[in-house]
Amino acid sequence: MKNLDRRNFLKGAAQSAALVGSAAVIGGCAKASAQKSFPKAQGATVMGLTVPKMDVVRVGFIGVGQRGKGHVKHYCHLEGVEIKAICDSDTRVIDRSVNYVVEQGFAKPDVYTGSEYAYRKMLARQDIDIVIISTPWKWHTPMSVETMESGKHAFVEVPAATTLEECWQLVNTAERTQKNCMMMENVNYGREELMVLNMVRQGLFGDLLHGEAAYIHELRWQMKEIDQKTGSWRTYWHTKRDGNLYPTHGLGPVSQYMNINRGDRFDYVTSMSSPALGRAEYAKEQFPADHERNKLTFTAGDMNTSIIKTVKGRSIMVQHDTTSPRPYSRHNLIQGTNGTFAGFPNRVAVEDAPDAIKAVYEKEYQQQMTDWKASGKKGRKPRKPSFHSWDQDMDKWYDAYDHPLYVRMGEEAKKNGGHGGMDFLMMYRIVYCLRNGEPLDQDVYDAAAWSAVFPTSMASVADRSNSKDIPDFTRGVWETAKPLGVVA
Repeated sequence: MKNLDRRNFLKGAAQSAALVGSAAVIGGCAKASAQKSFPKAQGATVMGLTVPKMDVVRVGFIGVGQRGKGHVKHYCHLEGVEIKAICDSDTRVIDRSVNYVVEQGFAKPDVYTGSEYAYRKMLARQDIDIVIISTPWKWHTPMSVETMESGKHAFVEVPAATTLEECWQLVNTAERTQKNCMMMENVNYGREELMVLNMVRQGLFGDLLHGEAAYIHELRWQMKEIDQKTGSWRTYWHTKRDGNLYPTHGLGPVSQYMNINRGDRFDYVTSMSSPALGRAEYAKEQFPADHERNKLTFTAGDMNTSIIKTVKGRSIMVQHDTTSPRPYSRHNLIQGTNGTFAGFPNRVAVEDAPDAIKAVYEKEYQQQMTDWKASGKKGRKPRKPSFHSWDQDMDKWYDAYDHPLYVRMGEEAKKNGGHGGMDFLMMYRIVYCLRNGEPLDQDVYDAAAWSAVFPTSMASVADRSNSKDIPDFTRGVWETAKPLGVVA
C-alpha cells in the first residue's frame, strides 16, 4: 500500500472478524472432529515466508517505554539498520530513546506523538520496512494488523493476541498481505534454550514425550506503578481474566523443541486456577484502605496450571504465577524416551549418553574413586553416573551441545545485553534473516498458537477445567512444514 487507507484497513479487519465468527468451533466447546474447521484463507500460506533481501532494514518503533527502549538500543548496535522514526504517547520516553540514537552517531529519528493514534501517521510513511511494537497488550493485535496493512512487517511483543478472534486476525492479515508478523519471544534465544534445541535435534533425549513451561515471576511490586510503566495497565488484567495470562515465555522454546506447527500442533488444553488471594493481600499491606488498588476485585488465580495435548499425543504443562513469593522459573523441561533436560537449575539425566559425555563421566568417577580410597574409604562409595540422579555440572554439556549461533554470537550478545543477551540475539536474527532473504525463526502461526493458550485456558477454567480446542492456525500446513533447523 502506498498510503494507509483507513477505510480499506477497517474493511479488511471486518472481513477477518467475519471469517473468524463463521468458525464458531474455535470457541472451545467443539468436538475434536471440528478441529479441521477453520476460517477460509484470504491469501497464500506464509509458512516459510521469505521476502526480497534488504540491503538496509529501515525501522520504526511504536512504544519505547519499559520494553521498547531496550529494542532501540539494540538496533543502534546492529549492522545494516536505519532507525527512521519513533512513536510514543509519552514525550519523556521518546526523548530518552531519540537522544540515545543521536549519541550513537546516527541521524535523529522523526518523532510521532500527541495521541494514542499518532502511530498511524508513522505507518503512512514509505521509507520504513519493519515496525517494532512494544505497547500494552490491548494494542498488540490492532497495531500489528495496521502495520501489515500499511505494507510493513510487524514485530510485536508478547503476547501477540489476547483472544482467538485476534489470533485469526493476525493470521488472516499476514496471509492476505504476505507480510511477516513475528511475536518477539526472546526466550527462544537464551543460551540454555538454544542448547536444548540443539540437543533435541541431535536426538539426545530420544522420542519426545512431555514438556514443562512456565512464567513464575513475582511481580506484585508492579501494582505500585500507578500512572505509568507496566503495572499501570497490567495490574487490571488480573481483575478481568482467570487463566494463563502470559504463556509464551516458557511455551515458546518447548514448542520449538516439539516442532509445533511444523510436524505437530496443539490440539486442546485443560486448565485450572488456584484462588486469587495474593494481590488483594498485597494491596492491603502496601496501600491505604481507601486506595484504588484496594477497591479492585482480583479474579486471576495466583497460580494457573494448564495442560496442552498435541495431535501426536505429547503433553505440555504450562504454569503462570506472578503473585506468589517464590523464585523465578520458566521450568524449560523436555522429556523423551532417553532422558530429560530441566531448567532452574539446569540439569540433565540421560540413559544412554553420547561417547564424549561418557568419557567425562568415567574420568570424574575414577577421580572420585581415587579420592575415596585415599580417604581410607570413608563415607559412601562413589557411584557411576546414571539417570537416577541429575547432572548439574553443565560445562560438559555446553562443550558438546552449545548452539552454533550462540558459539558465534554469544559474546556479542552478552556485551549488548537484554536478559543476558537473548534480546540482542533475537534482534540480530531478525535483521540477518531480512537482509539475507531467509525465513524468520518464528512466524505468525507461532504467534497465534502460543498466544491462543491465553484465551483457551480462560475458557477451560470457566468450564470446570473441561478441555478446549486450540485452532489449527496453519490450516493443515503443519503436517508438511519444515521444522526449525539449527542455524549458525
